[in-house]
Amino acid sequence: MAQQKKIKNHIKADHILKKFWKDNSRFADLFNACMFDGEQVLKPNDLTEVDTDISSFLQFNGHAETIQKVLDVVKKTAFGIDFVILGIENQQKVHYAMPLRHMVGDAFSYLKEYNELAAQNKKQKNWRNSDEFLSGLTAEDRLHPMITICIYYGEKEWDGPRSLIDMLKVPERFQSLVSDYKMNLIEVRNSEYLKFQNSDVSTVFDISRFIYDKRYDKINDMYKEQLIPSELGLVIGAITESQKLIDDAIKLEKEGGQMNMCKALEELEEKGRIEGRREGEIKGEIKNKILLIQKKSLRGDSMEKIIDDLMESIEFVQPIYEMIKQNPELSVDEIYRIISK
Repeated sequence: MAQQKKIKNHIKADHILKKFWKDNSRFADLFNACMFDGEQVLKPNDLTEVDTDISSFLQFNGHAETIQKVLDVVKKTAFGIDFVILGIENQQKVHYAMPLRHMVGDAFSYLKEYNELAAQNKKQKNWRNSDEFLSGLTAEDRLHPMITICIYYGEKEWDGPRSLIDMLKVPERFQSLVSDYKMNLIEVRNSEYLKFQNSDVSTVFDISRFIYDKRYDKINDMYKEQLIPSELGLVIGAITESQKLIDDAIKLEKEGGQMNMCKALEELEEKGRIEGRREGEIKGEIKNKILLIQKKSLRGDSMEKIIDDLMESIEFVQPIYEMIKQNPELSVDEIYRIISK
């Protein structure tokens, strides 16, 4: 009998994450943890869906352009007689223009509301003077605040800018004069300080963070006897880019919807052990080459001879050779630490 070909499940992480955060309880818990130190300020029942498309038509000096901008999830919540608009932007990779994107997104949200309000004032002829007519707003009109959180799901540390000022080259004399725009950034891999109350959110953040840190023992301790919804397994798989978790979650969703994370992670842990052993082997090989370069350079061999003898590139040998010539007292371990930075 012919062996059945295994079908790989292709999913878009963005779609999975949007669906996850559309749930009001999870959405509220994220903002409460990020903005209010876990205090339950936002209530799930007070949240309502808002259009995520904040694209705008801009005109300036005779030039007109349509700018596309769509947030991942947007909701609004009532505070007394007014409301606040809240948005989430999912980010899988470091983006070195993220604060600018953040600022433009918030500005477009304000521009969209301004245009709607100005059109309403025009239709109802609310103007009392020429200032209001030219502004499109009455003196009493106010826009509603927009608060956006960027969730960064990547494994590597966020090394990009965190505010607009980080993106600018500002002369020292002008630094106090330039307006900044702060980005509300959450890194999943550095999220242990967040005080989540929603079990789905805390499970997704905890397990994703432990997988990145290769702390499978921690996952085993916390979730050994616990079944979690396959939906959460799918979200964790999408975040950590684990095809094994994605496939298991989709399969179990059809069979009952619960999964044992410890069992699902056994193969991932074994892969981590294999990668760890290989990293150790590579480290040993590099140290051995450093030792050979050290011995040859200290006995007077030229860099060109060492490159020929070891059949290594000049890019590898030169910095080590020069370091040994300048600091012959350095040990192999010290040289390895320096070149590994």
